[in-house]
Amino acid sequence: MSITAPVTSSTAGYQRLNDVITGLDKTSLSDEDPKSPTVQVATNLLAQQAVDVRANRVNWQSYLQGNMINADEYAVIHEYDTAKSVRKDQLLSSSGVQCARTFLNLMRKIATDKSIQYILTLIDDLLEEKPERVAIFYEFGRKGKTTAWNPFLSMLTRNDPFIINQAARIICKIVCWSGERMFGSDLEYFINWIKKQLTTPSNEYKQTVAGCLQMIVRIDDYRLAFVELDGIQCLVSVLSGKLGFQLQYQLLFCVWQLAYNTYIVQQLINFNIVTVMAGILSEAGKEKVTRIILATFRNFLEKPGQYEVVQEFALSMIQCKVLKSLNLLEGWKFDDPDIDDDLLYLINKLQESVQEFSSFDEYATEVKSGRLEWSPVHRSEKFWRENAIRLNEHSHELLKILTRLLECSKEPLILSVAAHDVGQYVRHHPRGKHVIENLGCKQHVMQLMTHDDPTVRYEALIAVQKLMVHNWEYLGKQLQTATS
Repeated sequence: MSITAPVTSSTAGYQRLNDVITGLDKTSLSDEDPKSPTVQVATNLLAQQAVDVRANRVNWQSYLQGNMINADEYAVIHEYDTAKSVRKDQLLSSSGVQCARTFLNLMRKIATDKSIQYILTLIDDLLEEKPERVAIFYEFGRKGKTTAWNPFLSMLTRNDPFIINQAARIICKIVCWSGERMFGSDLEYFINWIKKQLTTPSNEYKQTVAGCLQMIVRIDDYRLAFVELDGIQCLVSVLSGKLGFQLQYQLLFCVWQLAYNTYIVQQLINFNIVTVMAGILSEAGKEKVTRIILATFRNFLEKPGQYEVVQEFALSMIQCKVLKSLNLLEGWKFDDPDIDDDLLYLINKLQESVQEFSSFDEYATEVKSGRLEWSPVHRSEKFWRENAIRLNEHSHELLKILTRLLECSKEPLILSVAAHDVGQYVRHHPRGKHVIENLGCKQHVMQLMTHDDPTVRYEALIAVQKLMVHNWEYLGKQLQTATS
């Protein structure tokens, strides 16, 4: 991994993250709460199915009689499976490597899905009970010159969804509950697997997968790998869709954890994360969703380490009407005092920022967000007289964004505002027409003159008229110069 980055850990907020991790290390991968170290196990499909799997014990003797397992393997699995908790602990303490070898041999030798489901659930339960037991799989791996997680990675290609997701849980525990780290192609494969599962619409196990992601992004090496593999865009994409509040919370929790890394939080500003989270905040019906968003927004304003990045986050929040949502939340009564603390911090910080920002800063942030609306600057002649030339900055960055919106957006409001802004730029900049033509923007505006929406047609027509008027005015000035 070529990226290195410090993680700020001196604040009370980061201590809360450590509290969560402490709880997470002793519980399941499902519903981690950023407030309390006591983590509640969420009810999800995998957990429900695991109850049934435990209840249907495997007839190990039939496998012995069928010569599918040997006598030693039968002796180990039979004794372990029928033992009480205290005896199981003794077996794992005294013969841990032998137990691990037996469990993995059974997984390899037995083909039936139900038996593999049972073995995986048995392994998951023993790790859940005592995280330090991951050591027996590392020791077995070293003896066999392989990694502790390799036998479970191969399970991710099975057809049975319970097997796949139970194996993923075990992988997370093995690679997170030890000082040793997954690396290289295995890590890349596993992170890409998580991303694919999160973005598969028909996946019924997304809560389990999100729990896996919550687990791995608490470790800095894995956070950086996740970001390097375009993980932020994956999170933004999934959070932009329609989700249940539990999955929504879990993915927001991942963003919150990512935002504790200084390098990563500086990258987050390049994505549409504030816009997405602001939309969720305005509609949040669960206190824990509100809490994690406020805590994440606070990280955005505290962790970047660069004044410019903090200002960009603040401006993006202002543009996305976060301050309005915060003011509405002030009248609510919350059970968690941390919410009130974060709420007061954010309101004060954003109100300070409002006084510092120019109208052009606000306009630029709105354009970069891609969420155009009829905010006051669009209709202000004074704004365009003073700032039209600034759209040329950074190699016409804002004009290129407007061009892309005109080409790709399907929303009439965005198209209307973008067409209007192009017209205003042309009107107030001497060479605006030539710039617009060179960017390929003119043809997109002209195509909108036949759009189904009347407002889009109107704004496109006005913009085209300005393009033509600008052309005649320019020719008139040239004629006057030639005859004088």
